[in-house]
Amino acid sequence: MKTISAAEVLFATPRRLPKVEEARGRVVVVDVAFASEASGSGFDKITRPFLEGLGPRLAAWVDHHDHLRHADYASDPRFVLSTKAEHGACPEMIDEALVARIGPIDTIVCHTDFDGIASAAKWLRGGIEPYPGCDDDARAIDTRIGTPSPRAQRFDGAIRARGRDLSLLQTVLRHLTGGLEDEALWIPIDDAASEFEAQRAEARKISAGYKRIDLAKSWRPTPAHKPVQDVAYLVVPQKHGRYDKTELLLLGQQRAPIAVLIDGDTATFAASFESGIDFLPRFKLSGGMPTLVSMPIKRLAECLRSIGIGEDDIALHVP
Repeated sequence: MKTISAAEVLFATPRRLPKVEEARGRVVVVDVAFASEASGSGFDKITRPFLEGLGPRLAAWVDHHDHLRHADYASDPRFVLSTKAEHGACPEMIDEALVARIGPIDTIVCHTDFDGIASAAKWLRGGIEPYPGCDDDARAIDTRIGTPSPRAQRFDGAIRARGRDLSLLQTVLRHLTGGLEDEALWIPIDDAASEFEAQRAEARKISAGYKRIDLAKSWRPTPAHKPVQDVAYLVVPQKHGRYDKTELLLLGQQRAPIAVLIDGDTATFAASFESGIDFLPRFKLSGGMPTLVSMPIKRLAECLRSIGIGEDDIALHVP
């Protein structure tokens, strides 16, 4: 296994890409979705300037999030793009042949979750998994289907607890890139993961506030899937401890097929990956995850109406 040790890794989100000048030399982007209107700005104001700024320095963009603008780059071999349904996680899209085809690179830009960091590590390892089963773990974590391995749960808990801690993210990347050979690197990872349990407990406490709302008859399910009859709706109280948002949404989905979570000025809609629900066309979004969307609170009434919530319930529940 040959590690591309000279390549620098920058962490990003679809809404917060690095400055073009920060990404030196030839650049590969992995697991970073094209921005959609849910970000408040969208592709033309966030993704396009980054693409145009990199120009020929962009060596590859590998991603598995749905977006209408994928079609614009279908003939460009640098873009390896799929939908979430085609690939539940990004690492499985990266292999030795792809890394060899792209050639030497100087910078990798990756998403700040396990899926993204595992993708960067796999690229640094020449297209070889950081450990056997890492691709499967990334898919289980990103889709919330199946059970990730114990080692993946340690990584995932740490990242969910301290997702903005760049030092921790670098430690996770270093451990994965090294094939988990340095046992000492588990110490800071497990330390961060221990904080996650407290955040899960707070999520369980807050979840007691979920309310059930019936959907109006206007709901039309995806063919071959059962009709959705209700949603679980929760306004997070102003006073609360740190909680894990993913856990809180999953707890809502245990109560109803769709969980709607209101926290401050953001409304999040979530459904199971296997549900067949696609929020993107309903919310008139060009891209993102079909079953997980966060919107500005000003669009809440419109979005509730689009999934079949009746006007009386909208008036009752919209802040």
